[in-house]
Amino acid sequence: MQSKGRWLLAVGLAFPLLAAQAANDKTVRATEYGFIEGISDKASNTWAWKGIPYASPPVGDLRWRAPTDPAKWNNVRSTAAFGPACAQYGRIYGPGANNRYDETIASTLNQAVGSEDCLYLNIWRPATGKSDLPVIVFFHGGSNVSGYTADPMYDGGNLAKTTNSIVVTVNFRLGVFGFFSLPQLKEGADPDTTSGNFAILDSIKSLEFLKRNIGNFGGDPNNITIMGESAGAINVYALLTSPKLADAQTKPFHKAVAMSGGLSLATNLPQGTIPTMSPASVYEAQGSALLSNLLIDDGKATSVAEAQAYVASQTQPQIAAYMRSKTPAQIFRVLLTKLAAAGLSGSGPIPDGSVVSGNPVGAINTNKYVQVPVLAGNTRDEGKLFPSFLPLVSGIPGSARIVTDAELFMNHFGYRPEDAPQTTIQQWIAPGYLPADAPVTGFTARADQFNRIFFLASRDNILNALKAKQADVWYYRFDWDEQPAPWNVIYGAAHLFDLPFVFGNFGPSLMANIMNTSANRAGRLELSDAMMRSIGTFARRGDPNNDSLDVHWPMWPSGLIFDATQTRKNITVQKIPPALP
Repeated sequence: MQSKGRWLLAVGLAFPLLAAQAANDKTVRATEYGFIEGISDKASNTWAWKGIPYASPPVGDLRWRAPTDPAKWNNVRSTAAFGPACAQYGRIYGPGANNRYDETIASTLNQAVGSEDCLYLNIWRPATGKSDLPVIVFFHGGSNVSGYTADPMYDGGNLAKTTNSIVVTVNFRLGVFGFFSLPQLKEGADPDTTSGNFAILDSIKSLEFLKRNIGNFGGDPNNITIMGESAGAINVYALLTSPKLADAQTKPFHKAVAMSGGLSLATNLPQGTIPTMSPASVYEAQGSALLSNLLIDDGKATSVAEAQAYVASQTQPQIAAYMRSKTPAQIFRVLLTKLAAAGLSGSGPIPDGSVVSGNPVGAINTNKYVQVPVLAGNTRDEGKLFPSFLPLVSGIPGSARIVTDAELFMNHFGYRPEDAPQTTIQQWIAPGYLPADAPVTGFTARADQFNRIFFLASRDNILNALKAKQADVWYYRFDWDEQPAPWNVIYGAAHLFDLPFVFGNFGPSLMANIMNTSANRAGRLELSDAMMRSIGTFARRGDPNNDSLDVHWPMWPSGLIFDATQTRKNITVQKIPPALP
C-alpha cells in the first residue's frame, strides 16, 4: 500500500474534506472513480468493502457490449452491502429473491433473479496497517449460468485474515448475458464486443481496476493471484490462455488457482470423453435459436423458417434493438422451455481467437499464454453432484437423484445434522444405482466414471500441457467425506465441497447443514486451516509448501491428498493416477 501520508496528501490536494474523513476512518479509501467507505468485521478482524463498481451497468445499449468505465461520484460512497447478483435463472446454487442465501431460493427456481446492473466486486483485508499484501481474486462457479458473490460461502474475511492477504470476489455477467454470439450485435462493434465473451471481458476489467487501485487497500498490484472454482476455474484457464492477455506488455496476474475445472475442446481429448469447452459454432447456433424462438414467442412468426424470414426483412440495428428490448425473464423463459431441449442452454468461454483462445491447450503448447505458477485441484467424488449426467456413462435413463431441486433445497435448508438421520439413501438415489458401492453399476462407481471422462480428462489434458512448458504446476485432491450418514455416500467428497474449507466458511450455505457436525468439527477446521494457509503461501511466493502441511508438496503429476478424520487433518502425498488407462 502507498504510504498513508503520501496517499492522504495526494487526495487531500483535491478533496480536503474527504481526506480529513479518511484520516479518521480506516475504512475510507480512494479509488480512481471516487472515495468509498467500508465496514469493520470484528469476528474476522478484517475490513471489507462490498459492492464496489468496476464497470458501468451493462444495461440498455450496453447489454452485449464490452464493459466500460463506471461514472465517477463526488461523495463518499458506502460499500457496506454486496452489489446485486448478475441476471440469471434461479438454481439451488444461486441467489433467491433477496440476493442472499435464504428460503426464497426454493421458490424462485428457473425464474429470473438478480439484475443486469451487477458489475461490482468486494474486497477484504486484515484490519492492520500492513501493506504490499498479496491479492487473491476469486471467480465463483455455477456453470457460468448462476452464482453470486453474496453467497456467504464466499465471504473473504477468514481467508484474508488467515493468509494475511487481500481477498477479492467478483461478479461477472452470466449465461447468455455473459457469453453470446449473434451477427446482428456485431455490426460496427469493437473486437472485444465481437468476441461475445462478455463475462471474460468483465473479469479482465476487474483485474485492470485492481491493478490501478488495489494499492490504496494495501495490496501489491504486482502480486495478484486469480482463483476460480468449477465455471470460475474454466474462466481462470480462459484468462490464462487469452490472446488478449498473453500479448499484454505486463502480466495482468501472477499466479493462478483452478479448482475443479478445465478448458479442452473435443479435439484435444481422447475419444469417449466429454469436453469442457464447446466450439464457436455451438454459440452461433444458440444465438440464432434464441432470436428465432423469441420472435415466435412474441407472435412475430409461427415457425423457425418464418422467424428467419422476418430477421432477413429487418436491418441489423433493428434486430439488435429488439434483442436489447427483451427482459431477462422473457429470455430465460425461452431459453429453458425451447433451447434447453435442443442442448443450447449452456454457457461458457467462446473460442473466438481474440479474447478467448481458439484452442487453449494449443495456446499452451505454443507458449502463447500467461506463464505463471499454477495450482489446480479436484474433489475425489466430483461426479456425485451431477446425478442427471450419469446416463452418459451407461447409467439408467433419468437422473440418479429422486428428489427435485426444490425438495433438495428445503431438505438441506432445514436439516438437523446433530439429530438422527432424517432421510435414507433409498429416498434419495434411484434403485438402479443401489447398492451405492456396487462395482460398475453402483452410484459411486457411475459417478466416478463420469468424473473421469469429464473433469479428470480435461485436468490431465491441460496440466500435462502446462507441465511440458513450466515446472511450477501443483495439484491437490480433496477426499474429505466425514458427513453424517447417508450424506457421506450421497455426496462424499463431491464437487464444490472443498470451497468451505478454502474460505474457512462452514455456514450458512446449501451444504452446511448436511456436512457440519460437532463430531467432525476439529478435523474439519484443522484441514481448512491447512488449505487456507497453502493458498496464502502460494499467492505470496508461487509455491504452496508451508509448515501446516507436515509433508512436502511435490509438483504435478504428484500432489497432495487433503483429508481429515473426525478429529485431525490427514494430508498425504500421492502420485496422481491418470484419468484414463
